[in-house]
Amino acid sequence: MIVQRRAVSAVLAAAALLLTAGCSSDGGGPPGGGGTASGAASGGTASTASPSPSPSESTPPAKGSVKVLRTVAEGLTTPWGLAPLPGGDLLVSSRDDGTIVRVDEKTGKKTVLGQVSGVSPEGEGGLLGIALSPDYASDHMIYAYFTSASDNRIVRVLYDEKKPAGEQLGAPDTIFRGIPKGVIHNGGRIAFGPDKMLYAGTGESGERGLAQDKKSLGGKILRMTPEGEPAPGNPFPGSVVYSYGHRNVQGLAWDDKQRLFASEFGQDTWDELNAIKPGGNYGWPDAEGRSSDPAFQNPIAQWHTDDASPSGIAYVDGVIWMAGLKGERLWRIPLNGTKASAAPQAFLTGKYGRLRTVAAAGGDTIWLTTSNTDGRGTPKKGDDRILEVRVR
Repeated sequence: MIVQRRAVSAVLAAAALLLTAGCSSDGGGPPGGGGTASGAASGGTASTASPSPSPSESTPPAKGSVKVLRTVAEGLTTPWGLAPLPGGDLLVSSRDDGTIVRVDEKTGKKTVLGQVSGVSPEGEGGLLGIALSPDYASDHMIYAYFTSASDNRIVRVLYDEKKPAGEQLGAPDTIFRGIPKGVIHNGGRIAFGPDKMLYAGTGESGERGLAQDKKSLGGKILRMTPEGEPAPGNPFPGSVVYSYGHRNVQGLAWDDKQRLFASEFGQDTWDELNAIKPGGNYGWPDAEGRSSDPAFQNPIAQWHTDDASPSGIAYVDGVIWMAGLKGERLWRIPLNGTKASAAPQAFLTGKYGRLRTVAAAGGDTIWLTTSNTDGRGTPKKGDDRILEVRVR
């Protein structure tokens, strides 16, 4: 494992002056986990995970509803990461172009901020997840996870709106490097948690053994400071590893009790939604889906790979909403604490093709991006797009 914290660069000095394809068989304070099967619907099964929630926690209805309100923007190229700006507009990363585009939330107008230098797209790699700094209002920093010529890494770049379009991104400052890269299983989702620490989902790059090696960064959820150092309170002293035994983590979200959930690609049998326990072992490659081995944390819900190939997730009013790539559907998983309170329910099946990223949009709405130009979909006129969706 190589962790690098660079000296403050000229870009960061400027910031201070200014004021933060899916693959299953797809073409190839934190919570506890564990549990037993309790139900199924449309290819998904729910698990009764422990520990049980407190009596004060409410449970959303077993069944919900989805309504697509509008297409916000279309004609995007390999959209991957999505970061809502404080004013309402959206930033979208292009996996293959290595660019970040700003989308006007009201008009759909697209403005290219610039290209993130150092991105080397190949297969499932490229410019992947993006996230705003916890101090974005003052430092104007965008964090990005991308595949370089040698590894997967996390950088931060200054976004200067005063510069001309196409030239608004500063030089990348690498805060973390050395995550294994591959044609497949690069992970890529990043998000700042309620604790203002940066979390990153990684893949095992096709080398299964890395997932169980706690000294490797592959097949893990990582937790670090905004500067790329191991976060205080991590389960393994001096390490950024937060949980391990993952195949390819694609989605991260927290509930209103600050408990972390993650979606993960399976291989040929089971995709997973997990409640993440610090230091937890999630089984891969020794277990795919639920296992009787007490050493492994069991998923709270699992799906046949044809029905999911899960990507981004978002939490809204007691429910995890999960995008499906190969499954081409939006999954609703109602929660009661750290367990699924009812069987998963599918929406939008096949209507918009492959679904990549979900982000909470405030109230009962989400932003949802498609992923039909990623080499595995069937692009249609106007693809790819961002949708505004009402969810209940």
